[in-house]
Amino acid sequence: MKARLQAWVEFLGDQFWLRPALIVVGCLAAAQLGVWLETAHIAGYDASSPDKNWGYSGGAEGARALLSAVASSTIGVAGTTFSITIAALTLASGQMGPRLLRNFTRDARNQVVLGIFLGTFAYALMVLRTVRTVQESPFVPHLAISGAIALALLSIATLVWFVHHIATGINVETVVDAVHRDLCDAVGARTLDAADTQPPAETPGGSPVAATDGGYLQAFDVDGLADWAHEHGVVMALRVRPGHYVPNGFPVAYMSAGVEGTGDAVRRALTFGRRPAALQDLEYSIRQLVEIAVRALSPGINDPMTAGSVVDHLGDALCRVAPRHLPTGAVVRENRVVLVHPVTDYDGLCDAMLHMIRQNAAGSVHVLARMLDVLARVSEVERLSDRVSTLARHADLVIAAARRDVPDPDDLADLEQRYARFVQVRAGAVGRMAPPATSMGTVSSKGGDRTGSSEGLTS
Repeated sequence: MKARLQAWVEFLGDQFWLRPALIVVGCLAAAQLGVWLETAHIAGYDASSPDKNWGYSGGAEGARALLSAVASSTIGVAGTTFSITIAALTLASGQMGPRLLRNFTRDARNQVVLGIFLGTFAYALMVLRTVRTVQESPFVPHLAISGAIALALLSIATLVWFVHHIATGINVETVVDAVHRDLCDAVGARTLDAADTQPPAETPGGSPVAATDGGYLQAFDVDGLADWAHEHGVVMALRVRPGHYVPNGFPVAYMSAGVEGTGDAVRRALTFGRRPAALQDLEYSIRQLVEIAVRALSPGINDPMTAGSVVDHLGDALCRVAPRHLPTGAVVRENRVVLVHPVTDYDGLCDAMLHMIRQNAAGSVHVLARMLDVLARVSEVERLSDRVSTLARHADLVIAAARRDVPDPDDLADLEQRYARFVQVRAGAVGRMAPPATSMGTVSSKGGDRTGSSEGLTS
């Protein structure tokens, strides 16, 4: 239930209309409150006495003209501003990828800006309907009109800030840095301070449990499934993890023994959606960064500097992983493993970061050189021998691609020197390395891109 609630909160965060709607409702309530305070004659405020009136002090006609101007101008500015924004985001999506638009629509600041414009418009309309002239039993809510003036000034300041925010927000370096921060947060949340329990050598291969819902697995309730399996005395092995696309009817789990209600328990624990979610998927932000790099390396854009910047940020993420432990996917209750689920191991993490960039950087000396430099730096930080072996495997792949695709002998010699430097760094680190950490295996996908997801659990 907790995982499903978190997935629902994640879904609400993607809804661009939610915060603006809440702000509009708040402005409507503020308009009603301002009118009510006018009729209640609050202490220290007297609309009929100009020397005690610390807000708007004009008449009904002026109030109507003022509120009409505020309403018409704010809705016009809102429409024009966000039309320009959509055009800018369209250009940005062509360069960085359409999936990055989620970062813009999910940005709370963009949503608050729209809410301020629309809320000011709604506030002015609500107050305008209460203004009456002499022929209509005169009433002018001076306090509420003063609030409309304050909201109009706030809208002006918001407009200036928003133009600056959009101009800097669509800059590719800003986007890369924002996604990198998300990745760092995911590393901190999805890795462990101490080594995790190792899964059993043999996984359950008994009764399969099929998925009745299809789509991307966004989250699953680990503790709930583990408690259920422990209560019924069985061992459950999941075959999918958050980020996987699960076809309808695919067996998502195996049970060590048949238990009534297994299907309902699994369905309650798994949350599916129409798109991947970052909630429990460590590779989500990695895929976003890799997409930016791959698009930058396309012939239509040809921006190797951006791809090199992405490689630097991915290297920083690997350095943050170095002192941490990756989960093994084994969940223990009372000294007994009751649940085994796929996880991303170090091999899969590096494969997700580097394979596609290397495959699309064929012949790009700048990107290949940056990859070798980053691998050498990460090797200096890493303390586990099996992880350094993974880095060495990728360094070998990079230099092999350089020897195959770089025709200029001087460029190739430079890459050979960087590779030799990596070999020296690796050799100097042998004496300080810890024993290799046991981890679950990875599964290769088409095109040589390893997912590191252990989705191949079989009976």
